[in-house]
Amino acid sequence: MITSKKRLTAGVFAGLAAASLVAGCSTKAADSNSSGTGGSAGGVKTDVGVTDTEISLGALTDQTGLFKVLGAASTQGNQMWADDVNADGGICGRQIKINVSDTGYSAEKAVTLYNQSKSKDLGYVQLIGSPAMAALKKPLVNDKIAAVPLSWSSRNLDVPNVLMVGTTYDVEVINGLAYLQKQGKIKDGDKIGHIYLKTEFGENGVEGSKYYASKHKMTVVESGVSATATDMTSSITALKGAGVKAIVVTSGPTQLASALGVARAQGLNVPFFGSSPTYTPQLLDTPAGALLTSGNFVTAGVVVPFNSAVPKAKEIASKWEKENKDGVPTFGMNLGYAMGMAWGAVLKQACSDGDLTRQGILDAIRKTSVDTQGLTPNQDFTHPGSPATREVFIYKPKKTEGGLDANPEKFISQEAQEYKAPFQE
Repeated sequence: MITSKKRLTAGVFAGLAAASLVAGCSTKAADSNSSGTGGSAGGVKTDVGVTDTEISLGALTDQTGLFKVLGAASTQGNQMWADDVNADGGICGRQIKINVSDTGYSAEKAVTLYNQSKSKDLGYVQLIGSPAMAALKKPLVNDKIAAVPLSWSSRNLDVPNVLMVGTTYDVEVINGLAYLQKQGKIKDGDKIGHIYLKTEFGENGVEGSKYYASKHKMTVVESGVSATATDMTSSITALKGAGVKAIVVTSGPTQLASALGVARAQGLNVPFFGSSPTYTPQLLDTPAGALLTSGNFVTAGVVVPFNSAVPKAKEIASKWEKENKDGVPTFGMNLGYAMGMAWGAVLKQACSDGDLTRQGILDAIRKTSVDTQGLTPNQDFTHPGSPATREVFIYKPKKTEGGLDANPEKFISQEAQEYKAPFQE
């Protein structure tokens, strides 16, 4: 359970209906099994992480590492969702409890925390980071546990355990390059630079670049970097020497800020596209801020910005402003809430099926589509191996609350629609 010290959102938010939508599902069920270790009563089977009063979900997040800003905000959104669901009576007659652990973006620590928590949590509402996902995918499969990753590699869609909310890095980059070409900033035959982390995150983004390039007679010039690298001078120098006409970045905010600064210093005036994890509003207060808002950088994401006019986003923003004054508001709150909605939809489907066991959750995923009330494009988990959506929001950084233009363009390219993901059936 989130303690007062760890909890990122104080209080219980009341007055909102549970946001996950699955038609015809009962949310009330009597179950005398209070141990959460297995049983069946009232027509609902249970095993780990479910008692007669609670459903326990874990959050293996990053509060101190490379993606701590995204992790903290997503955890706030997770808890907002749980509070709203609980205020409305819970799911299947049970309250949602979220147990938060900080991995520090360390795969080794994530494995340790997973082994400590898997005996008490039904599944994971959040599992942050490509390194953690790579280390834990096999254990998740062996333990029949479902998890929502904050890692969008299409290489992870080979198993039903990965409940991925949003599109994948490869599709995101395909859309990003298509958007740049639509804007006339690149053309067929150009060389495209790609700076990427040497993880499944960065490498899956490169798969998207190469696919788009193959359709437009382009060449991709790659520059792989480590997660601890902070100076992109060598990467930018090499890309400039290669004559690239645009640069894609699938790395962290530190690498993006350095790449933009070095490019300016070297006189490399080309458009940049950064995948969603590259950007955080805190960058606007650094020397890179002016470069981010110059019009030469765009990013993409799966959710509307913090300051969006979408009613559900406005509700989330209002709660954050009332209850939490720590940190900078980001789209991560909306993302965390949408992730909770996906879990809620699956839980309701499993309740309707009379099976809240871990296997019951995996079975329910393949029957579930989710209307996130405008926070994201609608999510469809019924097609194995395929992203739940192929649409993105094109973000433009702006010096305003939330750090993004409030009215992003929803965008999907023909190339993204035609792309066959690695494990798509």
